[in-house]
Amino acid sequence: MEHTSHSVPCSLSVSAFLIAAALFTLPIPLLVKAYKVFLILGCVTVSYLLPEFTSNYISFGTGVSIQVSLGITYCLLMSSLSLPFQFKELAASLFWIPNVIQVQSFPIRLLTFIIPLLGVNRSHLSALSRDVSTLVSGSLWVRDFITSFGLHAFMEMQWARLKVPRALRYFWILRSLAQIHGIISQMDVKGKTNVEIFTEVAGETLTHGCDTFVAVMGMTAVISSLCHFLGTLFQKFLQYNSEEHQIGTISAIMFFILALQTGLSGLSTQKRLNRLLKNMCLLFTAVLHFAHNMLNPVLMSLSASQSPSVWHHTRAIIVSLVLISTPIILINQLWTYCNLSTWLLAVSAFSIEVIVKVLVSLSIYTLFLVDSRRDVFWENLDDYVYYIRAFGNTVEFIFGIFLFLNGVWILVFESGGAIRATMMCIHAYFNIWCEARHGWHVFIKRRTAVNKINSLPDATKEQLENFNDICAICYQTMNSAKITRCQHFFHSLCLRKWLYVQDRCPLCHKVLYKSKKSESRDEGSEAHEEEEIIEEGPGIAQIENIAPLHQEHDD
Repeated sequence: MEHTSHSVPCSLSVSAFLIAAALFTLPIPLLVKAYKVFLILGCVTVSYLLPEFTSNYISFGTGVSIQVSLGITYCLLMSSLSLPFQFKELAASLFWIPNVIQVQSFPIRLLTFIIPLLGVNRSHLSALSRDVSTLVSGSLWVRDFITSFGLHAFMEMQWARLKVPRALRYFWILRSLAQIHGIISQMDVKGKTNVEIFTEVAGETLTHGCDTFVAVMGMTAVISSLCHFLGTLFQKFLQYNSEEHQIGTISAIMFFILALQTGLSGLSTQKRLNRLLKNMCLLFTAVLHFAHNMLNPVLMSLSASQSPSVWHHTRAIIVSLVLISTPIILINQLWTYCNLSTWLLAVSAFSIEVIVKVLVSLSIYTLFLVDSRRDVFWENLDDYVYYIRAFGNTVEFIFGIFLFLNGVWILVFESGGAIRATMMCIHAYFNIWCEARHGWHVFIKRRTAVNKINSLPDATKEQLENFNDICAICYQTMNSAKITRCQHFFHSLCLRKWLYVQDRCPLCHKVLYKSKKSESRDEGSEAHEEEEIIEEGPGIAQIENIAPLHQEHDD
């Protein structure tokens, strides 16, 4: 018997899931039609059960008013369906006239329930083959779409078509408003100030607003909208127009992962509120990081464009000061009122990392502004910028290792789980391994370029005077220069930047620096190329015409 009792709810759940999956793939016109059918069935069911409910709980007049409203709603919904006019009138009359006079006879009430039900399904029963073919064609279309573009693209398209975030947002707001009404109606406000009442109502609303999985998704949608609004304010204030920084989407993903990682909906009431506030602090520091990602290109563009508008620079400086002062205030308050914990260390690390990033951006911005006001070429500027960025990247890398160790401690001694372990692996790969590999690659490339440049001779004053030209890379005058193996003059810094990209001369495309192994290989390849040219037979005249061009270009 126990197996039978459990199998019935299971079969109902499976049936509901299949119906929901079928509705999920319907186009919007058919989906609206299905919703109308469900509403009609609901009106019929409520009308059938209302007389018995009226005799026990509500008055006769109220029952009559409800029945009239149900009858009018039924008629409006029936009129929107493709049914014959006479059948609509008959079904409407059989629906609400007997119930208005509160007929208690069971056969008449049963007739009132069955006739409209048949009227609703008449059009579907008459075109059953068409509906089946529609479902089959829709299933084939879904299969072909997933085969061509993948399941992720299909889910993303359906997610956007059904506007799931908006539905979840409205659900959570309406649910929270109902909870606030219930909390206020049951609260004893005697002897309490407005601040205490507001704090208690907000705390209980937030606690009950994430007690289920669906409620957590609704709260995620609301937080996504708030973060998107905050990011839009930053963009408008900085006059930074870019769609790359989707703060709302990224913050929603982060909050949802934190909720799953900490088991937010499964905690007790007080623990849930504490954990929710902690997650909000982590999310707030993440939003500060996103704001810096918008600020950094603005600072770099202002320092490079030499914008005459002081207000543009002032706005960027104001945002920078906000991003520096806000983490300092947050750290001060948290260390004052909270006990030492792994969560507090994580929030502090994120906050300090924001401060370091902003200071690095401001330092580079200042150096570029100073360079734009100088009349003489600043050869050491690239070195200073590299050192500052290397310092910031080193600090970020150290904090990445610290956060990984902090997560290992939480996983082993506090609260372990598959989601937390997965996120730690992702963090270790992208924020530690990839960053370390990229930093080492940049360091090796820079050291190699410096060694190559140091191997080239410096130009003397007499050579620069005889050359009497500008650098072909930056188009600036040369007070000092390096001479390549092909006898071309370039700034040392410009040539080093060029070597980050390739090892050939910008003018004649000859190799600038050769090792002993590469010389023999290049000589063999050049001889092979000459043999190919001779075999192709371009003619002696063509070869003689090519040589003066190279000589003139070299001179």
